[in-house]
Amino acid sequence: MINKFRGDLTLLTPGIRALERRTGVKVLGVIPFFRDIYIPDEDSVSLEEKISSEGKNGFDVGVIKLPHISNFTDFDPLEREKEVSVTYIEDASQIIDRDVLIIPGSKNTIDDLAYLREKGFEKEIVRFKKQGKAIVGICGGFQMLGKAIEDPLTVESSRRSIPGLGLLDVDTQFSEKKATSQVEAEEIGNTKGSEERLRGYEIHMGRTKRSAEKKLFKIVKKSGKPYVDYDGAVSADGKVWGTYIHGIFDNDGFRKRFVSQNTGTGIPVSCDRRALQFNDFKNKQFDALADLVKKSLNMKYITNLIC
Repeated sequence: MINKFRGDLTLLTPGIRALERRTGVKVLGVIPFFRDIYIPDEDSVSLEEKISSEGKNGFDVGVIKLPHISNFTDFDPLEREKEVSVTYIEDASQIIDRDVLIIPGSKNTIDDLAYLREKGFEKEIVRFKKQGKAIVGICGGFQMLGKAIEDPLTVESSRRSIPGLGLLDVDTQFSEKKATSQVEAEEIGNTKGSEERLRGYEIHMGRTKRSAEKKLFKIVKKSGKPYVDYDGAVSADGKVWGTYIHGIFDNDGFRKRFVSQNTGTGIPVSCDRRALQFNDFKNKQFDALADLVKKSLNMKYITNLIC
């Protein structure tokens, strides 16, 4: 199979025939490059394109572009909301104009935290907090918001410890075991209670302990099995919070509350059938991709191989 082909397929046909003659292997089809179907990107592959496409009006979410940023697909649902724009921040001076600030996941939390400090981000993050605006940390970003990160076994970095940003009263210690699981959770304090089940996944090193901060989520299922635990932390004023749950903004109710709570003219909390239902949207996109692949490949030949 030839993937992501651009241009006139008829010009490629002689090359396909030559390839089959030289290798003795049948070419099953050519899948074209597409832009009109949304499929989540691999980490950092298309982030530069996202950065260059800023400019949509409305509620502006700033995401710090860490050197080792990971799981930036966490913010795709926010980008898809008509009233929301997502800006990937590369310079500390860009922080102050945002409506909400997010510190994303990281493949190297300790070194990325050191980077924030060295490049002047820490000062601007604290200034942002003093303006009364919301700050969110996802996974590694959650760890950075705490008082300290300890890595006694140097599993992630040569640094054994580093002070956190100090915006949440939590501490993190890394261990050699990585947590990887799908989870279902309930938002503590949400009046809907167990009626709204939030879904996402965890993939992180270490464990974070709370001191005085409130818990954010109650985990009720992990890896498909009933489970009771607590995740995340939220400051007393509710303006700073962090979680280990990736994909949290895929949950429509949570996402819309997050936006409406941080702007007086944001997305309404009420469920509008015309509003973005992100998981339905994703499923339709994967169906469109499946249709494109089926049209592009010799499915009769593939079916005969299978049967």
